[in-house]
Amino acid sequence: MPTPTQAQNPATAALAEALKERLAVIGDRGWFARDASGHLNALKAVSERIELLGAALPPPVDPQLRHFLERCSYDKALAFLNGE
Repeated sequence: MPTPTQAQNPATAALAEALKERLAVIGDRGWFARDASGHLNALKAVSERIELLGAALPPPVDPQLRHFLERCSYDKALAFLNGE
């Protein structure tokens, strides 16, 4: 579970927002049906941003969060950041 410092950290807040955005893109099936290429590009862009934000987290990064990010377990990373 994230420490209070991690939960309030602007870097982890930005990461959590990017993780939520990724879920929103994935869940937008209408966008996928209308413009599969654009949908894929948006998914790639948000995934790249997640990677950059994860790499920029200030130490110490919780080992469990690091594990989720390294293995692209983004749903688990978001749940972790939300204290679930």
